[in-house]
Amino acid sequence: MSAPTANSAAPDLLDLPPLTAAHFARIEDKVGALMRTRCDVVAMQGEALLPLEACIRSAVRPGSTALNIITGPYGETFGGWLRSCGAEVVTLTAPFTGAVSPQQVAEALRERPEIDFVSLVHAEAATGNTNPVAEIGAVVREHGALLMLDAVASVGAEPLLTDEWGVDLCVIGGQKAMAGPAGVSVVSVSARAWERIAANEQAPRRSYLSLLDWKERWIDGGRTALPHAPAQLEMLALEQAADRLEAEGMEAVLTRHRAAAAATRAGVQALGGLAPYVVREEDAAPVATTLRVPEGVDAREIVTAAVAVDAAVPVQAAAGALAKEMIRVNHYGRAADRAVVTASLAALAGGLLALGVSVDAEGAAKAAGAAWDAVAGC
Repeated sequence: MSAPTANSAAPDLLDLPPLTAAHFARIEDKVGALMRTRCDVVAMQGEALLPLEACIRSAVRPGSTALNIITGPYGETFGGWLRSCGAEVVTLTAPFTGAVSPQQVAEALRERPEIDFVSLVHAEAATGNTNPVAEIGAVVREHGALLMLDAVASVGAEPLLTDEWGVDLCVIGGQKAMAGPAGVSVVSVSARAWERIAANEQAPRRSYLSLLDWKERWIDGGRTALPHAPAQLEMLALEQAADRLEAEGMEAVLTRHRAAAAATRAGVQALGGLAPYVVREEDAAPVATTLRVPEGVDAREIVTAAVAVDAAVPVQAAAGALAKEMIRVNHYGRAADRAVVTASLAALAGGLLALGVSVDAEGAAKAAGAAWDAVAGC
């Protein structure tokens, strides 16, 4: 058997010209514009968990008190990092069937006035909910605490107004609604956050987790000399993702995600056998719709049967403790598409029928189409 030959139609990913500091800075600026921020922006060479952990370890000092808002699995991860920094953690948990309210946040801050750091996830793709960041940001800003926001799933799917909302540390990744790479992520840092980080003797220095290293070696030097060899392929892919969003138009991109979420939710409600896991439509994230399965039916069995109908659909069972009861339908990035939503509903219908659950596949398709048209204005 002869060795496989290279595909001549594939893009040339090797022997690229070096990525200059000026080009790296331009990419940061493009992404900063998507985030609607004029604060310092740093592109870090790793998946978004890298800057998320870097933010916490940089800004949270031993003996401080942090409010950690949990509406999904990533909030739980933040709590562990906060405790390992020596902070006392006040936990505010909302059911995965909805969002946290600004009133709940305000009450937590009133009860513990010493709280000086708040961590929040904007949209939780894993649980299908999204939080009202604008209102929560106003409450946190009035209190005087720093606000860290995980906007990895939300950027490109719903409005993200970093500066207007008073977000001090905002982290995004390219792999979800931006339909870009997973190996590079971006964090914006406010002036208040830089002051807090500089005053924290425990903040990482000379470390892959160090935001201060980026500030001192990159930002303070006018972004003229990169502190290390850049992840070139990931940075170029991130730039292409940002350019593609700009070419489509952000309002069109956001509308496409809203339409996909509305169509999926309406289609499932007409289908029968399944129900939206997030109760209120206003709490439902535009990146993914989570579904509650019928009593006595394992979600993993439904997913297996659905994927047997159409292996290409972005349908999966939830992870961890929710694996038996929750199905997740992704509709972010290129999957925020009418044909993808229609195919996902058809696959779920086929999977349920295979397990003996009665459904209305035709009604689901009609309801999804009507919901899409209502949002998209077709």
